[in-house]
Amino acid sequence: MDLKQIHELIKIINKSNIGEISIEDKDGKVTIKQKEEPAVNVTAAPSHQVYTTSAPSVAAAPVQSAAPAAAAPAPKADNLITVKSPMIGTFYRRPSPDKPILAEVGSEITPGKVVCIIEAMKLFNEIESEVKGTIVKVLVEDASPVEYDQPLFLVEPA
Repeated sequence: MDLKQIHELIKIINKSNIGEISIEDKDGKVTIKQKEEPAVNVTAAPSHQVYTTSAPSVAAAPVQSAAPAAAAPAPKADNLITVKSPMIGTFYRRPSPDKPILAEVGSEITPGKVVCIIEAMKLFNEIESEVKGTIVKVLVEDASPVEYDQPLFLVEPA
């Protein structure tokens, strides 16, 4: 299973009354358990590695740091869409140090466009946009740790 499929399963579990689901294929096994609080544990176990991702508890305050960016006109806050982290890891704005930034303030994004990279367990996961619009704010600094469901970008929908 790829990250996008796992992310969709998490959304389905959160919206349903299912307490736990396990899916196994030739590449490994994924188990998603829903707790009574709105938190989801994801465990993916390929034949030789184990990944565990937990959502932060309700009492935990997410790290919010603004990347220094050019001053943009303040958009209407009620109109903005938040692009959130689908996992715990390290946030990167470019695929490698010698490559250009994937998405910055003013960038037009469309569904499927890679907006950042999140490294987890030495795996570099491309995070794709699920919305169409313009990035108005980058909420996380490059190479900083991010939590599950932490806001990464604010997007003005097109």
